Amino acid sequence: MQGLIQGLRSCWQERIKLAILRNSGGHNRKNMFSRTGSVETEEKGLENITVADVLITKGEENVGSWLWCRVNDNVDDAMKNMAQHNIGSLVVLKPGDQLHIAGIITERDYLRKIIGQGRSPKYTRVGEIMTDENKLITVKSDTSILQAMQLMTDNHIRHVPVIDGRIVGMVSIVDVVRAVVEQQNGELKRLNDFIKGEYY
Repeated sequence: MQGLIQGLRSCWQERIKLAILRNSGGHNRKNMFSRTGSVETEEKGLENITVADVLITKGEENVGSWLWCRVNDNVDDAMKNMAQHNIGSLVVLKPGDQLHIAGIITERDYLRKIIGQGRSPKYTRVGEIMTDENKLITVKSDTSILQAMQLMTDNHIRHVPVIDGRIVGMVSIVDVVRAVVEQQNGELKRLNDFIKGEYY
């Protein structure tokens, strides 16, 4: 994963250098580049984007009680909740009023442990097929987006609960990739503006 990220950076940096040289008529513009070869800007770099930044872009309406279910809920209800809200996983809470996490249930759990085993989702409890809390991978809101991407890739998971003492939200690999692409597009736009003399 680290190699992929470094490869993407190198590719972008080379494209940017070529674009600057083409548009500058070959004038010496080395002073625009830092020692790492990237253009120095005051914008937030990819390594400084956090999970909290991603949650903010998802909007407050994307954090709510529909992000979780209870251990004793039936699987059918949990899947309907996921389908209704167009999400791929739910945090599973222990019974009671407190928000104590018991695990996570995903579309993959449903496919492997319900469909694959011929079980009835109406008569199977979430607690029977969820990924248990001792195997649960979580992040904090101040985790960098690159660390979250690395964690998800290394563990072959697509959804990670964000826990800051309590459930703050959920990020998916789609959210992470979108944040990376948007940041790269923003950086490219700033560089194009710089080349055209519109960047100050």
